[in-house]
Amino acid sequence: MPAPDRLSRRRFLQSTLLGAALAPLALGLARRARAAAAALLSPSAPEAKAVQYTEDAKSAKGAQGNSCASCALYQGASGTAQGPCQLFPGKDVKAAGWCSSWAPQM
Repeated sequence: MPAPDRLSRRRFLQSTLLGAALAPLALGLARRARAAAAALLSPSAPEAKAVQYTEDAKSAKGAQGNSCASCALYQGASGTAQGPCQLFPGKDVKAAGWCSSWAPQM
């Protein structure tokens, strides 16, 4: 009677270490794909008009020196020109932009 196929300790450790080594690479590729896939929000889009979104906070009357980059809803990395916003899933906004839903970061 043949012995059942069991995973040896050595094979298990090799697989675990390989998976742990490749995980950061996979996460980095997923982030790049997500960033490339996100479309830039158009100020003429209905959802942008609903919150008076503008790509340049300097041209917004109510911005008072604030911008998307300093908003709690903005999820872009620091120093980037654009990034995702919680108000507009799947869309990026300009870091220099502003909308009436601006909220201070905590």
